[in-house]
Parts: sequence; structure tokens; C-alpha cells
Amino acid sequence: MWHFVSPDIVFGEDSLSSLEELSGKRALIVTDNNLVQIGIADRVSARLIKSGFEVQIFDKVEPDPTTEEVLVGVEAAHEYQPDWIVGLGGGSPIDAAKAIWVLYERPDLQPEAINPFITLGLRKKARLITIPTTSGTGAEVTWAIVLTDQANQRKMGLGNRENVADLAVVDPALASSMPPMLTADTGMDALTQAVEGFICTWHTDMTDGLCLNAARDIIKYLPLAYEASQSENPEQDHFKKAREKMHNAATSAGLGFGNAMASMAHAMGHVLGSTFHVPHGRAVGLFLPYTLDFTTRSAPDRSDQLSTALGISTPKGKTGHALANCIRELSQVVELPGSISETGIKEVEFKSQLDKLVDDAFNDTQMITCPRTPSFQELEQLYLAAYYGNPVDF
Repeated sequence: MWHFVSPDIVFGEDSLSSLEELSGKRALIVTDNNLVQIGIADRVSARLIKSGFEVQIFDKVEPDPTTEEVLVGVEAAHEYQPDWIVGLGGGSPIDAAKAIWVLYERPDLQPEAINPFITLGLRKKARLITIPTTSGTGAEVTWAIVLTDQANQRKMGLGNRENVADLAVVDPALASSMPPMLTADTGMDALTQAVEGFICTWHTDMTDGLCLNAARDIIKYLPLAYEASQSENPEQDHFKKAREKMHNAATSAGLGFGNAMASMAHAMGHVLGSTFHVPHGRAVGLFLPYTLDFTTRSAPDRSDQLSTALGISTPKGKTGHALANCIRELSQVVELPGSISETGIKEVEFKSQLDKLVDDAFNDTQMITCPRTPSFQELEQLYLAAYYGNPVDF
């Protein structure tokens, strides 16, 4: 038996205006200070105020939010007593908003206790809206919550089906000002989710189409969206179309992998990100071609199916490797590193953390659904191959 979980989704041009149809008294917007500074938080506030809300903004969320930040947000929620919580931003503010909402409703819980196997009993105090301003994480439609345990330098995969948002507002205009590196990082995040959602062992008939279509659109439109982020005239029709396609693809990928699972690139990327502070999308996208090469050697079926559907034509059993090379080429187009060494991490620092990287990746929940499960030694070899940019021939 499988569950497919999704919020109500409003998408397309001017979908932000849907906030004017809400009813309620107080809304707490959970976001980061940058979105306050550039005026996006005010655009959301104005819509809510027009609908009759009082609005308060909590803008203390940093990249890779920590449990400590979340607890500060929970205190703000208890003081303000909102009946709507609004997660506004990329994956970090949206994940923080989910956690703040859960702990606002359940003050008896600690963040690390949010898991799929308990009854949370939410929506007695508030409901949740998610509004993405990047085209990548899919956090607006998933129930996953990723928080950083600072003391142990690890990312915790938390969440429960109950904490999926009530409403996701996917307005491409909110992502139109993403700078080049953010466009590239979040685009590769979405692509990794789409590919891993398709090839993971928990994929289903309900998720395959979402992941396939998302992967196809990202491969086609990410280069153009990246070009738009560098253009002096980003409002040209073909650039606007690329932005909209990327924004929708990111949400589709989120729905797809969120109702299936990710896989080894996410497990390895989570650990690299928490240990060396590499942006999430950059980390998982970096590992994706290496893990595809690894899994394809003994479990090629799903990679073959995806590659064929994407129009990558090579002899049977080799299409997974061709897909990996296609992703490497895309990374080069959007100027992302193809190896860990290219991120600037020194060899001595990397090797000093190698055992921890391998141990923590093995304990990551995304490792459960790998088409080919690595041994400790193989996972170590994968990290080393990814560090030096070496072929995966094992």
C-alpha cells in the first residue's frame, strides 16, 4: 500500500493573488532576511493584509537551518499565536516553517522527534502555506524536513505526512530574480530529485510521470534559465518561459521524489553539505553522475528506462552511463563543479573527514532505496572518485 501526499497547489502567472482568497486573523511569515531586504516578503504581506490578516515576519532563518533557529521561531509563534504559518523562500525557510508549525502545535516534542511513525494531530491551531522563491528544492510540496544538528555536524531527515502544506503557491515571478549560482544550484537539486525519484526502489506508477517530465524539462530549460539570470533583458518571452518551466518542474520533481524517495546522491550530498557547508543543490548534483555510474554497473534497468524516455540513445545497459555524461555536460554549461576538489575543499581536510562522511551517508535515510547498495569500501571509493573526478569502474 502506498500513499500519495500533496497540498492544494496554485501555480502559474499571478498565482500569488490566491492569498487574497484566504480567511484568517494572523499570519506568521517564516523567511530569511534577504527576502525581506529585496521586498518579496512585503509582496506576500500585502496580499495577506488585503485579505484581512495581521502579519508578522520571522526572518531569522539561515541556510541549512539548525534546531536552535527553529526553536527561536517556535517561541515567536507561541507569542504571536498565528492561525496561518507561511513558509517563504527556498528549502531552508520552508523546512524551518514546517518544523516551527509542528512544534507550535505540539510543544511537547523536540525537533528530532518529528518522524513518520507518530500521530501529530496538527491543524488545531494553524495551517501551513508554502511559497517557493527558488526553482529547486520542491520543499513546498513535500513533507520532508531537513534540519542541521550543529553539535554533530549532520543533517537530520525528519517529517511526517501530516506536516505537508495545506496550500502551495508556485508563482514563477518570485523566482525571476535568482542570481546565476542560485539558479544553477537549485536547478541541479531539482534534477537530482527527479532522476533519483525515478530510479529509486520506492518509485511508483504515480511518481514516475512526474519525475520523468521534470527531468526532461530541467535538462531542456535550465541552460536557458541560467542564461536569463545573466541577461540584461531577462523579461524576454523565451527567458520567462524557461523560468516558468523550471519553477513548475521543481514542484513536479518535489511531488515525484517526495512520494517515492531520493537515493545515494542525496545521502552523500547531505553529509558533504553539513560537513563542508557546500550548498545542497550543488552537493547532490555533483554526486549524481558518479552514483548513476555506480548503480548502472549492476542495476541498469531504471536508468536505461529513464535515459530512453529522455531520448538518450545508446546500446542497452549503457544508457545509464550516457545519462550520467549528459548530467556532467549540463553541470559544465551552468558552471558547477564536476568534482569535490573543484569546490575548494582541500585534500587534507577532505581525507580527515572521509570516515565520517562514509559513516553518516550510510545512516542517511535516502540510502535505503538505492538500486545498488554499496559496501563501506565502495562508498569510500565513490567519495574518492568524486573528490578527484575519477571514473567509477567498480
